[in-house]
Amino acid sequence: MAAPEFWNDQQSAQAVLQQVKGLRVWIEPFDGLAGRLQSAQELDEMLAAEPDAELSAELHREVTALGSELETFRLRSLLSGQDDFRDAQVEISAGAGGTEAQDWAQMLMRMYTRWAERKGYRVEILDMSEGEEAGIKGAVLEIKGMYAYGFLKTETGVHRLVRISPFDAQARRHTSFASLFVYPVVNEEINIEIRDEDLRIDVYRASGAGGQHVNKTSSAVRITHLPTGIVAASQQERSQHKNKNTAMKMLKNRLYQLEAEKQAKKKAELDATKSDVSFGSQIRSYVFQPYTMVNDHRTELKIPDVQRVMGRDIDPFIEAYLTRGRGNGASA
Repeated sequence: MAAPEFWNDQQSAQAVLQQVKGLRVWIEPFDGLAGRLQSAQELDEMLAAEPDAELSAELHREVTALGSELETFRLRSLLSGQDDFRDAQVEISAGAGGTEAQDWAQMLMRMYTRWAERKGYRVEILDMSEGEEAGIKGAVLEIKGMYAYGFLKTETGVHRLVRISPFDAQARRHTSFASLFVYPVVNEEINIEIRDEDLRIDVYRASGAGGQHVNKTSSAVRITHLPTGIVAASQQERSQHKNKNTAMKMLKNRLYQLEAEKQAKKKAELDATKSDVSFGSQIRSYVFQPYTMVNDHRTELKIPDVQRVMGRDIDPFIEAYLTRGRGNGASA
């Protein structure tokens, strides 16, 4: 059944508005930097004719600031995907390995939270399932800020930890895995049709660490999209209504990402040289013992200070991957 004509007109108008917004976030910063650069050049010419120590110091400060802001703009220029400017929904899941893997998942959640806060982004926990002894089985975060998705999409994949486990009485070295999936947060202006008959909604009691933390009412909500099998769940709020709204938002983001992946797959089929980084691939190893090293297997970038990386400094890995994508002619 064809969509009504007014529906198509509405969708076209929304697409145009989205494009205008996307262009504005590039044009306005570029114009601002260009204007400041021209002013600095004019001041430099003036100082060449009439030296002035105070104005020279002011010019030096401006040039230093411009250098930093131009570098930031350069990095942003690597983000050319249609959804790169959006907020990000980050899903972290512990792999096999029990408590050790669950602790690793929580360590990753802390690392990305610190990174986001350093960027000036806001972090909201949409859902979290705690481990029986320590750590988390999984969590879903929403990271809000311009280009959050563009930066974090590079982190999708399996992350590997090698260390002497604090949970092993014999102090043996363990290898643990956790996966990271990143979705763009879909704005309300983008319409994704979700039919009621395609949904199965289950309610259940929220889980916790035990004791007083376990809810006595069925406030948690799990929504299954029957045509795709995609499941979204939320149990963070005490209100079943709020949890349902959160789960619906998560489902909408995932359906949007599914459609985006289908389109990307079609494009990739036309470009045999494009690198394919699947969600199931191991992208990075974090080694704590017998030496310290973080190794990105896609770019071969290695940083020996694992504590620095875990403390929030993942930007070198993000930039290396984005730069590699640009060098290959891919959109990263």
